[in-house]
Amino acid sequence: FLIGALDRMTQEQHDRYRECYCGLCRSLRERHGRLARMTLNYDMTFLVLLLSSLYEPEERRGEDACAAHPFRGRSWWSSEATGYAADMNVALACLKCRDNWDDDANIVSLAEAGLLKAAYDGVCARYPRQCGAMRASMDALHAIESSGADDPDAAAETFGALMGEVLVLREDRWAGELRAMGRALGRFLYVADACVDLDSDTLYNRYNPFRRYYGLPDNEQRFRDILEMILGECLLHFDRLPLVQDADILKNILCVGLWAQFDRKFSDKKGPSDDSGSV
Repeated sequence: FLIGALDRMTQEQHDRYRECYCGLCRSLRERHGRLARMTLNYDMTFLVLLLSSLYEPEERRGEDACAAHPFRGRSWWSSEATGYAADMNVALACLKCRDNWDDDANIVSLAEAGLLKAAYDGVCARYPRQCGAMRASMDALHAIESSGADDPDAAAETFGALMGEVLVLREDRWAGELRAMGRALGRFLYVADACVDLDSDTLYNRYNPFRRYYGLPDNEQRFRDILEMILGECLLHFDRLPLVQDADILKNILCVGLWAQFDRKFSDKKGPSDDSGSV
């Protein structure tokens, strides 16, 4: 959900973010092997920045060449939060592959899940609470989607429960705010994806909790109102956390980056003659 947010960052912020991303990539390779690097996503970089800002752990720094940048070393930094995010990244990727196999009998996803199984089992041993919540939420989502239930709240709350546990590194004084923030963030991500995918899901007869709204003329404002309400809850808990370092980057991601796909979807539908100024 970072498309758009990077364009709003200063050069210093952009460099800080990129070095965090490279540190996460490096941690995936070190902890789980080269294959795990293929699962890397921007969302977990947000988790590193959030937890590093909250707990202020010691940061390691360096510069390495890699397969993606073999001729010029890239600066990176990592912290305790980086290793945690790498583990969560692998667990989510493995479960997503299994879900793809269950939903679509995707043989490639089944193979990827098999290759990640050893790494996934190790993460489950280290973080049984988080991985248990992931499995329970994915199973519940699969049941909701298989039933065809027209209930966006139930599906969004289920994914929110998953994100709530992922954001909580440890049960401490900040766990409540992190969990509440994560639940709202997960709900936002699920609802935003459903809004963006409504046309294609309807076309290919895939599950979407907003199918009853397909083709209605006022969907953009209807969906935007829902998302703004959820994001307001997320920001409420975010603002209660004592964040200093990287707080501006994180706020930029939440207030700009989260909207990128949604805005692009509905901007594209307006056509080139639209001069409303929407993005």
